Amino acid sequence: MSQPSQPDRSPAELRNMFGANLRQLARDYPSISELSRRLGINRTQFNRYLTGESFPRPDVLDRICNFFDVDARILLDPVAQLSCKGQILQGPFLNDFLGPGVTNMTEAFFPSGLYQFLRRSFVRTDRYILGLVRVFRSEGITYIRGYEAKSAMRYQGLPVDAKSREFRGYASAYDDGVAFTLARRGGRTSSFNYLANVPAMEANVWAGYVARTSRESETADRVTRMVYEYLGQNHGVILRTARRAGFVEQHELSPFQQRLLGVGSRFR
Repeated sequence: MSQPSQPDRSPAELRNMFGANLRQLARDYPSISELSRRLGINRTQFNRYLTGESFPRPDVLDRICNFFDVDARILLDPVAQLSCKGQILQGPFLNDFLGPGVTNMTEAFFPSGLYQFLRRSFVRTDRYILGLVRVFRSEGITYIRGYEAKSAMRYQGLPVDAKSREFRGYASAYDDGVAFTLARRGGRTSSFNYLANVPAMEANVWAGYVARTSRESETADRVTRMVYEYLGQNHGVILRTARRAGFVEQHELSPFQQRLLGVGSRFR
């Protein structure tokens, strides 16, 4: 069955649609300068795309679509209307089973913003990993985005560029806790994370565990405790965490963090 034809659009209308979509996609990035640098596009030219003054060349459009994981309909339709590939969790087969946990994740229960996380390192059991993740909402879904620590990637002989270190995932609400499913680009590694709010901490601290997808080993753990702390708009703490991100030693953890991480006790 053929699709109904749409009236021809003028170049100006197409430029405006592309600019509006690009502005919406760019909202997830704190800096336009950094975004244009990562795309390899001159900042002045990128601004012309954002304002609808110019179209990208075909090769540049392909680069933009690959970066944001969208297709060329970005020129034709609002990005919010572009169907997601798969619709797995809210598709007809799993919607009644996994869908409610995804859509019931409220701001009051688990707020958007930056979180500091701590867990024991899987590759250096005498060290802990400190990092930052960003939690945000889009069209009713709660997403998580972050980057593996450079020191941890380097220790394993892996690339340390931002694209290789980036991980993304989604969050679901379960009873008194929140679960994440996270993966690096291409599904190279993934993990399941579960956190519950720590009582009397004003909903700022969450504790639980992370389980990674790997074979059983006699020398390496696959599950370890983890702590998330909501940083809100505390820019000082955010900057300090960003500078310290990577391997940290036990003595660098506060007594409270050590207690939540169960330092010296076995995970059960």
